[in-house]
Amino acid sequence: RAVGVYTACPFLPDRIAPMTTLLALDTATEACSVALLHDGKVLSHYEVIPRLHAQRLLPMIKDLLADAGIALSAVDGIAFGRGPGAFTGVRIAIGVVQGLAFALERPVLPVSTLAVLAQRALREQGAQQVAAAIDARMDEVYWGCYRAEQGEMRLFGEEAVLPPEQARLPAGAIGDWWAAGTGWGSYGSRLPVLTSGEPQVLLPHAQDLLALAAFAWARGEALPADMAQPVYLRDKVATPKAPQ
Repeated sequence: RAVGVYTACPFLPDRIAPMTTLLALDTATEACSVALLHDGKVLSHYEVIPRLHAQRLLPMIKDLLADAGIALSAVDGIAFGRGPGAFTGVRIAIGVVQGLAFALERPVLPVSTLAVLAQRALREQGAQQVAAAIDARMDEVYWGCYRAEQGEMRLFGEEAVLPPEQARLPAGAIGDWWAAGTGWGSYGSRLPVLTSGEPQVLLPHAQDLLALAAFAWARGEALPADMAQPVYLRDKVATPKAPQ
């Protein structure tokens, strides 16, 4: 199994309490990953395992807690990738998060999968402005643009699902922009030409989800467990058809 080591998290907000323990998980793409913030440090497990998320997610969480030497009851809040992403993958995360959060009576922290990609580009590349694109199938991409603000990638404009040719940087965008996500691997020639380096065909990593969740936690944005809801962007997938 892919196991992370405890590392200092470079993008934790100053306002988060030193003893806060947060669990993060993501299954919205081919990657399945979990991460834990405990004692101000981060431990993560990351695997690229298409179609095996349902079998591996709970064992990965169990292994992560064992490596940290803490019980699940020590967790203060649970963060998760809320989408956009694969329909089944997002539902797996929602189901596990709701089950754990209800059982533990803990709040949840939904985080955009596109924002997680941008945060990973910030961590790995130092990218300050990122256009994130995930292959949405059906000849479309999930699209969102983000800018770094004090170590946190924040949405600039709106997230959308659209044909690659319709993807644009938001009005007022200036400076260098990085490209991140599987959409750039599938449709790079049809997406906007950006100015910084080669596109990074990244997958979301729970370590970066955890960083974003820590900022949200510090702002008091945690939600009750029943508010753990998916964001698909594509209404025709998320909404049942009306009777004829």
